[in-house]
Amino acid sequence: MSQSPTRNPPRWFVAGDINGFFGLVIDNLSILGFIAMALVGIFGVPADVVFQRMFPGTALGVLLGNLAYTWMGRRLAAKTGRDDVTAMPLGLDAPTSIGMALLVLGPAFLAFRAEGLDERAAGIATWQLGMAALVVMGLFKTALSFAGDWVTRVLPRAALLGSIGGAALALLGFLPLIETLRNPVVGLVTLGLLLYLLVGKGRLPLRIPGVLFAFLVGVTLYYGLGLAGLGVPGFALPEAVPLAPSLPWPDLGFLDGLAATVPYLPLLLPFGLLMVVGGINVSESARAAGDDYRTRDVLLVEALATLAAGICGGVAQTTPYIGQPAYKHMGARTGYTLLTGLFVGIGGALGILAGLVQWLPLAVLAPIIVYVGIDITLQAFHETPRRHAAAVALAFLPSLAYLLTIKVGNPAWIAPERFAELYADIGRHGLPDLAAIVTLGNGFIITAMLWATAVVFLVDGRVRGAAGVLLVAAALTLFGVIHSVDPRGGVYLPWSLESLRQAICFQFAGAYVALAVVLGLLSLQRQVPPVTE
Repeated sequence: MSQSPTRNPPRWFVAGDINGFFGLVIDNLSILGFIAMALVGIFGVPADVVFQRMFPGTALGVLLGNLAYTWMGRRLAAKTGRDDVTAMPLGLDAPTSIGMALLVLGPAFLAFRAEGLDERAAGIATWQLGMAALVVMGLFKTALSFAGDWVTRVLPRAALLGSIGGAALALLGFLPLIETLRNPVVGLVTLGLLLYLLVGKGRLPLRIPGVLFAFLVGVTLYYGLGLAGLGVPGFALPEAVPLAPSLPWPDLGFLDGLAATVPYLPLLLPFGLLMVVGGINVSESARAAGDDYRTRDVLLVEALATLAAGICGGVAQTTPYIGQPAYKHMGARTGYTLLTGLFVGIGGALGILAGLVQWLPLAVLAPIIVYVGIDITLQAFHETPRRHAAAVALAFLPSLAYLLTIKVGNPAWIAPERFAELYADIGRHGLPDLAAIVTLGNGFIITAMLWATAVVFLVDGRVRGAAGVLLVAAALTLFGVIHSVDPRGGVYLPWSLESLRQAICFQFAGAYVALAVVLGLLSLQRQVPPVTE
């Protein structure tokens, strides 16, 4: 018997919202910290441009998106009569924020300097380019958001959850785990406490939220051991950043940056597409956890938040986070997104975030992201039929290739000229390892969805459907939407590629076509009904 809607409005705050608030805020602070570290520390962008121009508008997108998701959560709670509805979390997207900093904004700053602009003028031009890039992605995502419901009807749950589960394991699990282990005492203690409290359901002597407790213990260890000289690798007190309020008003500076975005469109459009696909996946993830948000609404809110952030000076796009079930398990409802939006939005405008990101140790932030990655990975298996488990497992593999691409593509690990040499060194055993890894990793979420969908169709006896999916994959491969042979992951026209990369592109596309033909011929046999659970 269905539950009738309650006449009492849902509560604004519950105890679990404190856990959710700290988890979501720390996620956003860690990404802002990385953006600042990359732009100021690696590329030399003036700190005041980053903190006083880029941060406020970026934080505004988080504020607007979380306010909208809070309202959506309260509306769903009132409609269903349930008091356990968890709002969709929204924040800055880690992969594309890293990509924007390392592949777009940083190189653009160096290019502006090479053109003769002084440091500050180059910084302003870079900021305007970042604004314009966000506006382009926001418009692109707005147009695509209306296709979200159709995609969820067409793609099986194993494809939606498997692709995001692989990303969670590789990018939210492994990469932050490495950062955790850079300071083993601080990191492992923090991670262990989170597992004790959130996975093992352990108790605390005081009624303090578990995430907050682990966070406070980690920060105390980091600064206590560091100041005492007792072995915190790389410990140093950050320089104090003075508070400098800067309200994120609409700024037409993005118009000046539009022309500069053209060379970066092969990166920006896939960044936007990745968020649409990710938004579809997280909507399915929330649906599997019991909260049935309309996919189109989730996507549209996120797209408009990104657009507003770009117009007001932001440079990093927002996204609905894949950790909605994890926040639900923490006991969070709708208050945590409201608190997060207000804290990040107001803190960005007042300069508080600029100060905080300097003082939060990454060894304490990273374990929280690791936990979220573990929780999402488990959901990918728990919420799909057992017969589709192979599809989920296969969907994890492209994410691992992307993980390797992030590391081997780092100039600090492999010099660009050595990278190009390894990419082109075709031997007797086929394509070079690096070319295969990079090509598999580029477009990894869409690749994972297509692979998992094909396997689900095979398991369910829909062989011709699987062949059709493979032909779609072949077409996308030709233009670099998946398996891009551009090491940066850009899209292209296949006939514009130089010979080696064109050969790799045609090899991957031809492989999909060949397999589709073989499956098509096999489908002509008399089919035996598949075994179902």
